[in-house]
Amino acid sequence: MRISSPSTGEPKPVQGNEQRRGFPEALFRLRTFESLHYRDFRLLWVGQGCLSLGTWMDQVARSWLLYQLTDSPLQLGLVRGLQAIPLLLLSPVAGTAADRYDRKLQVIVAQVLDGLMYAALAVLIVTDQIDPWHVYATAFARGVVETFQQPARLAMVADAVPPNHLTNAIGLSSILFNLSRSIGPAIAGVLIALVGTAAAFGVQALLYLFATAWTVPLPAALRFPAGTSSAHRARASFTRSIVEGWRESWTNQTVRASMLIAASASLLIIPFTTLLPVYARDILQVGATGQGSLLTAMGVGALCSAVLIATLGDQLPRGLLMLGGVALYGLSVVAFAASPWFPLSVGLMGIVGLFHVSSHALVQTVVQTYTPAEFRGRTMGLFQQIHVILMIGSLALGGLASLWGAQWAMAAMAAAGALAAITIFAAVPVARSIR
Repeated sequence: MRISSPSTGEPKPVQGNEQRRGFPEALFRLRTFESLHYRDFRLLWVGQGCLSLGTWMDQVARSWLLYQLTDSPLQLGLVRGLQAIPLLLLSPVAGTAADRYDRKLQVIVAQVLDGLMYAALAVLIVTDQIDPWHVYATAFARGVVETFQQPARLAMVADAVPPNHLTNAIGLSSILFNLSRSIGPAIAGVLIALVGTAAAFGVQALLYLFATAWTVPLPAALRFPAGTSSAHRARASFTRSIVEGWRESWTNQTVRASMLIAASASLLIIPFTTLLPVYARDILQVGATGQGSLLTAMGVGALCSAVLIATLGDQLPRGLLMLGGVALYGLSVVAFAASPWFPLSVGLMGIVGLFHVSSHALVQTVVQTYTPAEFRGRTMGLFQQIHVILMIGSLALGGLASLWGAQWAMAAMAAAGALAAITIFAAVPVARSIR
């Protein structure tokens, strides 16, 4: 049966989004999956699924390989910190590149380079030529590549669906992200245990190859921001384009308020996961297996929240949901910090995951919705720097934990995050009126 495309009410149809026959009819009838009617978004969505799975596999494979080579827990932290340096320094450049140059080409080049690096690591392991510096060098290079890939890919998502489907599209992307977080590390662990570390990196290389195969068919309409000509993009210097992007993000009150919400959550609440090993070993006394259960519970909660956002879409009062979600996120982390009982902690982690999505996926939806098309790459480049704020919060939480203990430090910062959301609600009227 032919499935008709939903009416968007837009004066200009989205190109390349013709109807599709291959998906089960029942899937299309669910509001949760309505953005999958659009071919361009389907291509981006499946490609993003491959990338997310590879990224979460890398969390296990790279750490395991480095620990095998060095037996140093310190170096495990160093390699993750190294990946954050490009994010801090190059995000403004990457966002501007996504608005000035071919977004599709940027994504393809980034994916091919990532795949080649994973393949090189696999070959080095098999030939017994692997050294720690290879792990560090590819970690840094991957950080550079990912910094340029994400703004371009995220900006294309906003052009792949009509504006009234954007919340649903980003909700679907969040579903993929949380599914990958649940199964990616497990797949890497099984491959390492059964075949070896090289197999994990080989599979990651294949995933990036598959992602590239899904990116190539994207139409020319997604290559550049809608409504801007090449002559217009070339008139301003690169530096001026960066400054214009910052100015747009700052003067756009809705975007500024949304980023403020995300930044407060990233600084004060989200870093609580840094102390999960302390909770698992010393407070709840459940070991590494228990820590895995806590993370799984959080992933399940986040997945449920992502499904809810994808299903309800733009019917949600997004400003109130972001502020209320972040406030409840902080309070649920406070409750988790005080819990001495493992089953209760698992349940609370599910609740924490439920509210976590409001501080990221929903904010991303608002930022993309209220940013003009010609500025989306630069805005998303700025948005991804929130991960740097997360690192600062993690360092602060670790320092407080060494002074006050893990429970008091986690509870204090999470309570401050909830208070920050309440303060934004009271002091920034535009934040609570976002639709």
